[in-house]
Amino acid sequence: MDQVVKPWRRLALIFPGQGSQHVGMGERLAKVSKAARDVFKRADEVLDMKISKLCFEGPEEELESTINQQPATFVTSIAWLAALQERWAQLDRQIEPHLFAGHSLGEFTAAVAAGSLRFEEGALLVKQRGILMDEAGREFPGGMASILGLSEQQVIEICEEASKEGYVGLATSNCEGQTVISGALKPLKVAMELADKARARRVVRLPISIGSHSPLMAKASEGMNQLLQKLSLKDPEAPLVGNVNADLLETRPEVYGELRDQLTAGVRWHRSVEEMKAQGVDLFVEIGPGNVLTRLVRRIDYEVNSLSISDDYEGLLGERFELVEAAAQ
Repeated sequence: MDQVVKPWRRLALIFPGQGSQHVGMGERLAKVSKAARDVFKRADEVLDMKISKLCFEGPEEELESTINQQPATFVTSIAWLAALQERWAQLDRQIEPHLFAGHSLGEFTAAVAAGSLRFEEGALLVKQRGILMDEAGREFPGGMASILGLSEQQVIEICEEASKEGYVGLATSNCEGQTVISGALKPLKVAMELADKARARRVVRLPISIGSHSPLMAKASEGMNQLLQKLSLKDPEAPLVGNVNADLLETRPEVYGELRDQLTAGVRWHRSVEEMKAQGVDLFVEIGPGNVLTRLVRRIDYEVNSLSISDDYEGLLGERFELVEAAAQ
């Protein structure tokens, strides 16, 4: 059943992370939006690689590499944002977001959208983020697993029990009953077995060879800190809601700390969405490829208006987006 889009007062722009990419992303958009084409062109120059060709044509195995996947998703998301701003300008209309947020990698995109980072800085940071994570993963091998059907507290207790011989912990809490754990291989296996015994609906090892959002990424976090120190971050134009503690990030030091610490801390997306709702947000618009975050928001609260900008029907290029524009008048 389609959601009924009602007039809103407060808009949150949310940006996806890894896992949202697919070959062909942004290609149709670039054909119809000059602003989007300009973003892809700038990205090719800044990153010194044909990131646009990789997004549009693949191959899939190269696009799915952590080192490529992160800048590709970032650039495509910014291209969608530029196209949306272009559309609003053509309609002589402007909607100022009340809040920004991103899921993991998406926090860097959100920081650019909010004016804390320049696009060029964000693109290079995200490229280096992928490299740093890959290097940390080679030095400290780990893995991740998805657990469905257990509460966040149950998963935390399971990880504590499994961590007697190494670290494993909560990496992502997306919504009630949907979590991801991350850590060293041996305790990760133990935690998966304990989750099975606790009658989790499903426990699946993810095809990822690094322990993202865990202390195994400490060296990557240190590298990111060194990179961030060289940049001139600014206060965001509107607050970001962080992943680490679902805090409102309103100043440069707060954004700096979030981007530094998020590599070793868990993504509390459920709490982030609840905080945005508490701040009065009544429309969530996912800016980027896919609809992962839109589906999560709907699982958290189906009564809240939410849509994916890239959706073929209700997105920017779809016929139903006109309803959103009408609601914004």
